[in-house]
Amino acid sequence: MTRTALDFDENWLDPEELEHIRRRIPITYVHGLPVRRGDDGEVESIGLLLRTLEDSTLGREIVGGRVRYHESIRAALLRHAESDLGHLALPTVPLSLNPYHVAEYFPTEAVSQYHDPRQHAVALCYILPVIGDCEPRGAALSLDWLTPREAVSDEILSEMRHGQQHIVRAGLAHLGILP
Repeated sequence: MTRTALDFDENWLDPEELEHIRRRIPITYVHGLPVRRGDDGEVESIGLLLRTLEDSTLGREIVGGRVRYHESIRAALLRHAESDLGHLALPTVPLSLNPYHVAEYFPTEAVSQYHDPRQHAVALCYILPVIGDCEPRGAALSLDWLTPREAVSDEILSEMRHGQQHIVRAGLAHLGILP
């Protein structure tokens, strides 16, 4: 059976194809910074995932991942939110597709504040209000809701990988929260 341009599924690239492409062109990602708002509309907490990382250590990350071929940015955000936070998270996708931040990951350290040894990637970053119950799934061990001040504490930031602590700081600045 031959695949067409509109023919995509969960295994849209096998690992060898993905590795080959990652060495040649930037890959598009989306990141959603989960937030919970209080009754007054102010952000009360930031959700950070706890995962087992490639080197078998624990680390914190933001919701997100690759955008599939022929998938909209909104659809990718919802797919990754459901994948990381569970079916009942009930995220609100932003009305505007203007990201609050763009993170450009490089495979070479010190080229930018973002480093991913696997690839050159561009991540569009969005605030992702969540109103439902979250049950982390897949590789996520837990989702911890932290106050904005806790989210940028030295302890939490030291647990973040690939420079994602800068995405958290940019998100808080975008929201007008300067801890």
